[in-house]
Parts: sequence; C-alpha cells; structure tokens
Amino acid sequence: MCGSKTVVVCVHEDWNGGAGNGLGTLYAYQKATAKAATMGCNVPEMLAAGKSMAIYHTAGKGTRLAPLPGAENNNKPGVKLPALLKCDGELTLMTILESVLRQTSSYAAVRPARVSVFWGDQIFVPSTGIQPSSHAADILAALRPMPTKEQWEKEELHQYGLVATDAKGGACQLEKVDYDTAIQYLPSDVQMVGTSLGSFSMSAELTTALCAEFAGELTEKVASYDSDPHFWMPLTLKKDDYVAVMAKKGEGDGAGAHFDRMAAFAAKFQPAGGALLGAVDVGQDAYWWDYGRLGLYMENNLILTEQNASAHALRVFLGLAGKEVQASSVEGATVEAGAIVLNTKIGAGSKVDKTSVLCNVVAPSVDVEGCILVNVTSTVPIVGRNGMLYNVVHEAKEGELSASAVRADVFMPGGVHHVMNSSLATDGGKAWKIAPEEGKFPATAGNPMSFEAIYKTNGKLDVTECTNEAIAAHKKLRATM
Repeated sequence: MCGSKTVVVCVHEDWNGGAGNGLGTLYAYQKATAKAATMGCNVPEMLAAGKSMAIYHTAGKGTRLAPLPGAENNNKPGVKLPALLKCDGELTLMTILESVLRQTSSYAAVRPARVSVFWGDQIFVPSTGIQPSSHAADILAALRPMPTKEQWEKEELHQYGLVATDAKGGACQLEKVDYDTAIQYLPSDVQMVGTSLGSFSMSAELTTALCAEFAGELTEKVASYDSDPHFWMPLTLKKDDYVAVMAKKGEGDGAGAHFDRMAAFAAKFQPAGGALLGAVDVGQDAYWWDYGRLGLYMENNLILTEQNASAHALRVFLGLAGKEVQASSVEGATVEAGAIVLNTKIGAGSKVDKTSVLCNVVAPSVDVEGCILVNVTSTVPIVGRNGMLYNVVHEAKEGELSASAVRADVFMPGGVHHVMNSSLATDGGKAWKIAPEEGKFPATAGNPMSFEAIYKTNGKLDVTECTNEAIAAHKKLRATM
C-alpha cells in the first residue's frame, strides 16, 4: 500500500472530549513529528526537501456503522472489504484503511512539501486525474458550473458541504445551505461549485503557522475545532455571513471573535492578501464510495455484483474484475454469475445468488440472496435474505444461522464472545447509548449491552490481542468441521 521508503507512524488522540478534525490534524502532526524523531526522521526537514506527508484520520467512533467497528475492537477503518491480500503466507481481507492508502497514494507525487489529510472510511477515484495543489490550503471537491436553483433543489445540494471557486481560483467553504442562502454567501464572480469530499491538504508553512497560532490549545488540550467551520469558513466568508452561519449551527457565541482571530492570522501569514484556500477538482463523474454508515457499507459492497461503470471500477480497484470467485471451494454449489465469493468453503447444494458477497466463509451450506457474509464460520447451514453477518463464529448442533438481519461478533481476551445484533434499518448513532432492555430498538433487544458499552469495554483492551482471539475462535471451530 505504501512505497518501500515510506515512514509509517501511528499516534492516538489523547484529548478529553476530542479535538475535532481541525485541531486533531495539528495535534496528530505534532505527535507524529515527535515520534518520527525517535525513529531518526526529521519531518520538517523532509517536508522542506520536497517530501509529502499524509495523515489518515480514523473517522470517529463508528456510531453509524455499528455494530461492525465493535467487532474490530473500535478499529473503524479496520473493517474489512471484499478484497484478498496475502500476509505471512495466509489470505486475509483488505481493510478500509488499506484501500484508502492504496487510492490516495497517487497524490504524494503532486504534493511536495505538503501535508494531506484523508478520512479512513471513504474511497474516491477522480475522473479528472490527480490534480496538483496551487494554494496554501486546498480541499477536494467535485466541481461543476454554478447550478440553477432548479438544479440545486433537484440534486438536493442543500444536504452537502459545498466548495465554490471564484474567477481567480480562490475557494469558499459552505455548510449545508439552500440555494438562496448560497447566493447570499457566495462571491459575485463564482465560477464553479461542487460537493466537498472533506479531505484537504496544507503547505508545510501553513501547517507550521497553524500549529503556532493554536499552540495554547494544543498544549493544554482544550477546545474542539473542525477544519471546515473553524479554519476554512472564517478564512473565506465575510464576517457577518460567518457569524450568521455559526449561529444557525448553535455556535453563535464567540463566532465573531474567532473570525477576527483567523483574519489576523491570515493577514500575518499572507500579508499581500489573496486566497489561502483553493479547490482541487476530482470531477463531477468521480467515483466515491463511502463506508461510514452501515447502510452505505452494505450498499457499496453490493455494488460489486452489479453490471455498470461504477461497479466495474470498484471491482478493478479491489482486484476482482474477472476474478469474482477466488481461492474458494464451491464444488456442488450453485453460484450465480455476478456473485463475489472469496476464500470460502461451502458444501454441495449451496445457493449463492448473483447479488451476494461472501468473504472468508466456512459453512456446511448456504442459501442466500442479497447478503453480505464477511469472516463467518458456522457449523449449521446459513440461510438469509438481504442481511449481513460479520466476524461471526456460530456453533450449533442443529438449526440454521439466519443472515436476514445484521450480526457482528465481538471477541475479547479470556474467551469472551459477545453476539451483537442489529438491522439495516437501525441507526447505530441513535441506538448508540440505548441499553437493549429499554426496548427502543427491537433489532438490538437480545444484545448483552449497548453499542456504546461495547465501545467503552473495547477501549481498555489491546486490539491485537482481541484480533488474535477472534482468529483463534474461527480456527478452532473450523478444525472440527
């Protein structure tokens, strides 16, 4: 996923309440720089010499993706995708983060002396090629000519964070707004507008300057600033507009003072004036696969079974084009053309319809339609429609394992094995804190604890140890089959 000369540094955010992705980026840069120094690497010098640095954020707790991140012991970007890798001589599944690393590595060559920030839950493939940066800061966006009000409403652009560019290439960052509000805030010479991917990059100089500006917050680990509302918006909007937007977000208090602070920062950093923020176009026809919600994880994995341009592109990216069935034993099974079957062993009489994805599955038989099965071991037949099983170890002498809802198993040291149930219709964010016995979410009623309780319990454990527990559980049961 990375070049042989790449230096990989892993740090965590020990910031009470969370720093936000703005301060969080600066804090990650500082911690990574300090840790790299112990490895003999001087990050500022490397950037000054034209090297490129990328920061990959883990993209939150994974509340909307629950219960899958719990099955990876809070490693949200460690959730698996349908693609095989060989590691230490054994086949394993590619993680979301590994896929993001593969995809975004192309930007390294066109971003010398820059720090790029990417999210660990989405993959995008530009239709414009890999475009270079031209401003102190830039943000990735799918740009197009300014739409009409009718187009704005038809395409529901009010549901997205937006980036607009003026005649000189300077960019303006907008929160989710309707057309009339956008016209009010946008520059009169707006040329292009598009949905923001959120990923951004900064010059080494701007990164250093922002670290100095927020040195107090970074030292004391106080405040929570996100990049869009607290960095780019005050740097690109008029003061009255910024204060009005922040008021609508419930953050009106202090917005004026924060704007003044960022305006003073901009004047000091770039005395000659001009736009600090630009946009890097990924193209209106770019492919963008988001795995940040349970429904999107299901939808974007099932895309692999479809016959269209987006599906073909994703199959090529994941190494599945023309190899939809890999390293599998399916003799006597009916596997319809289009299904994805990887490193799977199922018995005669099995039926896998063309809209199902099976990855690392061992079972006596399966009968599934529109299902996703990832790392599943079962001693009884698996039967289901339009459901998902993830990291499941199911031992029973009789009956069936249902794949018509959502189940993810969580393994912890000492042989602890929790079965977490849900459904595609259950919003993990809304159900996050709700104890099963409260009965507010029927699909989670049989769970041993809430999603949040799993998260907090996992937080005290070693991820590698938990992963080894899961691997051992699968191997132990498969040895008996």
